[in-house]
Amino acid sequence: MVHPLSQAPQHFRWSSVVGLHVLSILSLLFLLWAGYVPAAMAQAQQISEPVRIRFSHVVAENTPKGQTALRFKALLEERTQGRMRVDIYPNAKLYSDRDEMEAMQLGAVEILAPSLSKFGRLGFPEFELFDLPFLFATQADVRRITEGGLGQALLQRLQRQHMVGLGFLDNGFKHMSANRPLLEPADYQGLRMRVQSSRTIARQMRALGARPVDLPFSETRRALGTGVVDGTENPISNFWTQHMHEVQTDLTLTGHGFLGYAIVVSAPFWKNLSHQQRQHIQSAMNDALDWGNSVATGQNEEALRALQVTGKTRIHSLTPEQRTRLRSTVQPVWDDLGHRIGSSWLQMARDTQSSQ
Repeated sequence: MVHPLSQAPQHFRWSSVVGLHVLSILSLLFLLWAGYVPAAMAQAQQISEPVRIRFSHVVAENTPKGQTALRFKALLEERTQGRMRVDIYPNAKLYSDRDEMEAMQLGAVEILAPSLSKFGRLGFPEFELFDLPFLFATQADVRRITEGGLGQALLQRLQRQHMVGLGFLDNGFKHMSANRPLLEPADYQGLRMRVQSSRTIARQMRALGARPVDLPFSETRRALGTGVVDGTENPISNFWTQHMHEVQTDLTLTGHGFLGYAIVVSAPFWKNLSHQQRQHIQSAMNDALDWGNSVATGQNEEALRALQVTGKTRIHSLTPEQRTRLRSTVQPVWDDLGHRIGSSWLQMARDTQSSQ
């Protein structure tokens, strides 16, 4: 049997073959287009959606940490034109200081600002050197460690627990409060003192004859008000913004210890960011920390003036002799916990201080 096309004129047969090829190509292009367009649209939608960063902390917004978090948010969102957004959860609204680390491990939050004391229980006892009483005399002493090689070495170690350290933030020197003046070591005898989860701080309280009670920061004011604990230690900005002056009659300006924070980001989240996005976060955080560390002292001074105006809490200062006796009483903390923190870390801290 002869195919009909074989009997048609040659130019007709050629046109029909070309038409079939064109039709096949067009069909193939349509199928490719049908599969590509939804994928392209999905990719474009993904690109247009901003990267959202949850930043949780446990203090009020009008504290050095709270203000620094807001500064970071403003800088990052401005520099990325909204392509990266920061949702801040202050005052333990998202997680308390007892469960925030676990939340980061589970991917439930991207950035935290835990106090340096919190890292000891995660397997980093060397961070507890910041809790040693009377390690620092001035803010400059603190900065020599946090802004130097020792500080960077500490941050790098956090990678073992899937965290990336972005920097250190000051909150200032801690002072003791209770419902009586704490001028001599004997004044601490028998008091239940709220502490962070730190063996070093707990040992400090026991050296003074007090009983340490480990409580989350968010529960501290209520515990003071109900008599669960008798006193605590805090920078003045925390004492003021948490309204502890309403439940504590006396604040003694001991300046015996330092409270600082490490800003950490979830390592899995960090790895999924582009190089440029990481640069944006680190740059915005560096600038926010520089600003926050520069205003921390001023905020504590403002809080002290506000406390004096209210007149609800009596404010006491130590004489040089009283400070010497307090320092001598807590010296065993250094002797007992040096091995836990690590002699090499302690020596590096001493060398950093003595090099100036």
